[in-house]
Amino acid sequence: MIADMRDPDSAEAVHDTIERYNEAWNTHDVDSIVSMHAPGFVFHNHTAGERVEGDDAREHIARIFRNTPSLHFTGRRLYARDGLVVSEWTAHAERDGKRLEWDGVDIFPFENGLIKRKDVYSTSHTPRTGDGAAADSEPS
Repeated sequence: MIADMRDPDSAEAVHDTIERYNEAWNTHDVDSIVSMHAPGFVFHNHTAGERVEGDDAREHIARIFRNTPSLHFTGRRLYARDGLVVSEWTAHAERDGKRLEWDGVDIFPFENGLIKRKDVYSTSHTPRTGDGAAADSEPS
């Protein structure tokens, strides 16, 4: 077996890491998610006004999954550069019997092949139903 000799922060390497990270989010695998975080990792959801660091990120992410067990994501675009990934996505979840979705962007800086931060910007404050209508509007 040949060892992987590429730079852990190369565009190709960080792209592969985010692909695994996104899959772990979709399977709600908190252990896998946290294993890809650098020491002192920061999870900052700018839309929700939530920011946690280090070991607190594990419980924060687990709570997201407990509160929204149907949560999953569809990737729209992924931009990878040395040491940085920008990921555009659509989130899908069910709340009060309604299927909801919202769009977002995550920004991931890397260090030594690990994710230093997850900065989240999304439209979660104004989700839409599966048919594209605003979630709080009445069907016509």
